[in-house]
Amino acid sequence: MSTRTGRGAMTVGVVAMAVTLAACGGGSKSGDGSDGAAKKKDLKIGLLLPEKQAARYEKSDKPLIEKMVGELTSRKGQVVYANAEQDAARQNQQVDDMIAKKVDALIIDAVDSKAIGGAVQRAKTAGIPVVAFDRLAEGPVDAYVSFDNEDVGHVQARALLDNLGEKAKDGQIVMMNGARTDPNAAQFKKGAHAELDGKVNVGKEYDTKEWKPENAAANMRTAISALGKNKIVGVYSANDGMAGGIIEALKAAGVSKLPPITGQDTELAGVQRIVAGEQYMSVYKSYAEESPIAAQMAVALAKGQSLISIANSKTNSPTKSDIPTALVPVVAVIKENIRSTVVSDGLYTIDEICTAKYKAACKSAGLM
Repeated sequence: MSTRTGRGAMTVGVVAMAVTLAACGGGSKSGDGSDGAAKKKDLKIGLLLPEKQAARYEKSDKPLIEKMVGELTSRKGQVVYANAEQDAARQNQQVDDMIAKKVDALIIDAVDSKAIGGAVQRAKTAGIPVVAFDRLAEGPVDAYVSFDNEDVGHVQARALLDNLGEKAKDGQIVMMNGARTDPNAAQFKKGAHAELDGKVNVGKEYDTKEWKPENAAANMRTAISALGKNKIVGVYSANDGMAGGIIEALKAAGVSKLPPITGQDTELAGVQRIVAGEQYMSVYKSYAEESPIAAQMAVALAKGQSLISIANSKTNSPTKSDIPTALVPVVAVIKENIRSTVVSDGLYTIDEICTAKYKAACKSAGLM
């Protein structure tokens, strides 16, 4: 297969190296570089996450960031947290709340990357450095950490093509992209099209409002009606949540043999659908690697330190150039490598995956 499989201990090693570098000061200091700023431990780091629908935000990102901030501040720092629950206006107000609370740095995963730009500027004006987390917010952000988002689309599309083989041109595929307000969605789509264009027939393509599974399901029902349920040979779904909605729509239409369906985020339900043969693959993004880097960036910026040991590249947004950036690699998860990826890295245990409903499928897949 051309999709990349296996990760092993790479995640732990990269995180350990980054922690060591950050703890040693992260290189030369910027700003006034005063000893007082460098030695300050009782930092307040603001954390604004976009929603609760995807399990990753509160199950993984929040606790991982809190843990790293604690480690980098001798347990004296604190994370001030708020979740926008998919409301861009609420997130803008939350930035103002963080400014009023005088946080020392702010980590933002934007609901709407463009709409947050003014709030980022207000934080900057107040002297608060901003880390764009997972999604590249507009405005004068100081640093950015995410996954290689175009590569996500490449990995998803290559997996779909690998599964389809010679059937790729026998029918139509449906592309279920993410929300237009999310710049990551555009990058996923760009990477996917680079692989799929000219190799498959895209019968229908949608940008799915708010990434919601119910919206993906409604789009899929429209696609089934337009194309015919027996003419859809594969579905590019940009994430696992939407894959769940797509599968529900296909089953409701009477499709007994599901076509290969992609995903992203390796949510537990998605992994279980992969075990059961309902979803073909997901993209594993190591939050255990990404989230601590966001915390390292925020603490370094709060202390007036350089990001040279943390950021490995530069990124341009529509409003700012040369943003210090750390990009984390991704990996395709299919039935055959669940144990060597999400289980090996400790994301889920076999018991969590192989509940009573999935025990037979787990045995068949060699997980039990």
